[in-house]
Amino acid sequence: MLRKHYNISNFAENFTTHKMNTSKTAKSALISVFHKDGLGPIVKKLNELNVTIYTTGGTETFIKDLGIDVVRVEDLTSSPSILGGRVKTLHPKVFGGILNRRDNEGDQKQIEEFEIPEIDIVIVDLYPFENTVASGAPEQDIIEKIDIGGISLIRAAAKNFKDVICVSSMDQYGDFLDIITEQNGATTIEQRKSFSAKSFAVSSHYDTAIFNYMNDDQPQFRQSFDKVKQLRYGENPHQKGFFYGDLDQLFDKLHGKELSFNNLLDVDAAVSLIREFKGEAPTFAILKHNNACGFAQRDTLAEAYKDALAGDPTSAFGGVLIANKEIDVATATQIHNLFCEVVIAPSYSDEALQILKGKKNRIILIQKNVEFPNLSYRTALNGVLAQDPNNVTDTKEGLKNVTTRVVSEAEIEDLLFASKICKHTKSNTIILVKNKQLCAGGTGQTSRVDALEQAITKAKTFKFDLKGAVMASDAFFPFPDCVEIAGNAGIEAIIQPGGSIKDQLSIDYCDANNIGMVLTGTRHFKH
Repeated sequence: MLRKHYNISNFAENFTTHKMNTSKTAKSALISVFHKDGLGPIVKKLNELNVTIYTTGGTETFIKDLGIDVVRVEDLTSSPSILGGRVKTLHPKVFGGILNRRDNEGDQKQIEEFEIPEIDIVIVDLYPFENTVASGAPEQDIIEKIDIGGISLIRAAAKNFKDVICVSSMDQYGDFLDIITEQNGATTIEQRKSFSAKSFAVSSHYDTAIFNYMNDDQPQFRQSFDKVKQLRYGENPHQKGFFYGDLDQLFDKLHGKELSFNNLLDVDAAVSLIREFKGEAPTFAILKHNNACGFAQRDTLAEAYKDALAGDPTSAFGGVLIANKEIDVATATQIHNLFCEVVIAPSYSDEALQILKGKKNRIILIQKNVEFPNLSYRTALNGVLAQDPNNVTDTKEGLKNVTTRVVSEAEIEDLLFASKICKHTKSNTIILVKNKQLCAGGTGQTSRVDALEQAITKAKTFKFDLKGAVMASDAFFPFPDCVEIAGNAGIEAIIQPGGSIKDQLSIDYCDANNIGMVLTGTRHFKH
């Protein structure tokens, strides 16, 4: 049998040469950016490396002010910037310089024929479309911030990452400067491909923002987040976890450890719940596993916290706390005695903040007054479920009294209070309230009877007298069993959506036992 003999030294040499061939030392760069912050050191380094710089407009002025020579794109293309700057880089000499394949004989012959210089680096960012929309600018100003040339340059450079490196955002300036400094102007194929991926992330996010602005009625799901945060882990330690979004838009973090996956779920539930009580009397909520385990509204926040904690001091351990008013010293002093993961409020007094900072890991957040997205979504199977958020809040005007006994004004206040909590509690749910205090909730049960019995048992455990309390249900009663159990426990008024073909059976039981009932016509499932 013949045996081939391999020269190991030659193999190693060839492999090394191949690796070296993927490294490119830049000779030219196209720079055209909106954001100049952090650009100066890059330009100076490129000039130090004798890299020819092509540029346009405001970037040209910026670089020249640094005392560095540039080549105007207009001089390269022999075409002026036209249409108010809408067309300046869209030219074969620019895109040919970016897209030509250095190892393709035909490409090289053509760029020589048409006198097209190779462009090895493209540094381009995009007009601030999202910021312009957020500013409330008129539509024409927004439309002008739809970048054409920039997005085309990014896509071209990112496509040709084999030969070109694309820097597509000012967030990448620092990393790029480190590379060309450490590697004397050279880049590896791995680095260029990484920047290419970042570039397509930039372009896809940009197009998503434009689509969502322009789209009026197409049921198309398009969502993109340009910020991602890796969490310590997911729901459990063996699961990876990430948060896609910008928490800085919603909160100022004043103290404590990083928010976890489960923290964020609880914070989301807390923020949604307390929003129902914006502008009302001092209100305090304690949440655990996305449900309120304590809730109260009082004349002072300290009283509200005290009575919220009384609802379930056991579950409050390790919970998320949220208030609709500034947390003062009296409230902070009480909170400090409880082990809790997160405290959220619109503000804190200086003294209160110092008290709460006494536990090094306690997360303290200031909630900003911002609008939330108009679309709610979650993953399901191999897709996404999307819906309008549940922005319907039951009101006094929308109530329909269906029993002989007319509910009193005080009962209506408690009923609406209970309904708001019920709306933000996992289905099936029953909420029991007395004097604007959560007595107990039955959460996430497979039957409404189970939810009710859980709530009654829990209320009794924490010594609540349910005589004169009210009950809220997130959906209708298919049978009169729930109203009977509630009546026997002392419940005197009930709020529910109605809509069962057997509504009358529940109404008849209430009439026979002097229980008031109002219907809202709105179901509040939360799965």
